[in-house]
Amino acid sequence: MSSPAPTAVFPGLRLGDLEVATPVVLAPMAGITNAAYRRLCAEQGAGLYVCEMITSRGLVEGDKHTLDMLVFDEAETTRSVQLYGSDPVHVGKAAEILCTEHGVDHIDLNFGCPVPKVTRKGGGGALPWKRGLLGEILEAAVGAASRHGVPVTMKTRKGIDDDHLTYLDAGRIAQEAGCAAIALHGRTVSQAYSGRADWEAIGELVAHVDIPVLGNGDIWEAADAVRMVEQTGAAGVVVGRGCLGRPWLFRDLAAAFAGEQVATLPTLGEVRDMMRRHAELLCRHMGEERGCKEFRKHVSWYLKGFAAGSDARRSLGLVSSLADLDALLADLDPDEQFPTAALGAPRGRQGSPRARVALPEGWLDDTDGRGLATTEDAVETTGG
Repeated sequence: MSSPAPTAVFPGLRLGDLEVATPVVLAPMAGITNAAYRRLCAEQGAGLYVCEMITSRGLVEGDKHTLDMLVFDEAETTRSVQLYGSDPVHVGKAAEILCTEHGVDHIDLNFGCPVPKVTRKGGGGALPWKRGLLGEILEAAVGAASRHGVPVTMKTRKGIDDDHLTYLDAGRIAQEAGCAAIALHGRTVSQAYSGRADWEAIGELVAHVDIPVLGNGDIWEAADAVRMVEQTGAAGVVVGRGCLGRPWLFRDLAAAFAGEQVATLPTLGEVRDMMRRHAELLCRHMGEERGCKEFRKHVSWYLKGFAAGSDARRSLGLVSSLADLDALLADLDPDEQFPTAALGAPRGRQGSPRARVALPEGWLDDTDGRGLATTEDAVETTGG
């Protein structure tokens, strides 16, 4: 089954001096977008592949877990990192460290995380409510990174909830601070990952700012990405949960944005080969024992919709060596066709909307926050 080729050819993405041939960004996902997965996706198609999110405090303090996450594959020609922080001083220092000690080519700042333990401290998706503080953080990051020619972007959500929207102000502040682009997840913090993403808000932000806007939310197939760009005028897309268990989505995205025919859906045999390659890369970076453990979480995503039985899924979810993995994968039917019923369906976590977002006491009382330096956990690992 193939999708018709799009009629238009879309330009690449330019972030400062950094050029991305295909206007597609892999969203940082904790425990997912490590060096192995980034390489796996990059082997499929062009794009910008962002490292798992790290905290500015963890980097500045030399936290071992944070440094362990700053690993790049030898094939990565562009090093992209998402940085989280709520203190302008820490964020500025962290940006300097990334540029001078880790050779990064792009820094993205996370202001979209909806996790209560983060928003409760005024971080993540709660922070843009404090417009002044947001500006201080962005200016600190851009000031540090620009000395090294490294572009800074930011990711945010529509706002805390429908009564406390921040995305238009965030776009203006990002532009004034010198950010190279802003990515908007078309949901509020209170929605988390539930419901439908608001693509109209993405279009409104495009019309509101002069810097590139990247759209995020509900991109499950390559056709969704093309449709989002056509409907909103966005300069590109950010893809998160849609690629879970489907790294070949980046092959389809590269084809779609180039105006080419999107590839045929993979058989279970082709998926099996992709699973083996993923596990191999994980083991190369982490060692076989840890690599196989890390691979387990991906099994259900790869096999979603296929007829593989519960015994096979359970055994694959307990795999402890590449030899065991090879034996189990050999039992899968290589000729089974891709389950078309799984197309366009949400993947990964969804959850339910929250009646109330966890915020610091009095957080909504004013919208400035300049000089207010909240403190994040050094090892916070999440996304937005």
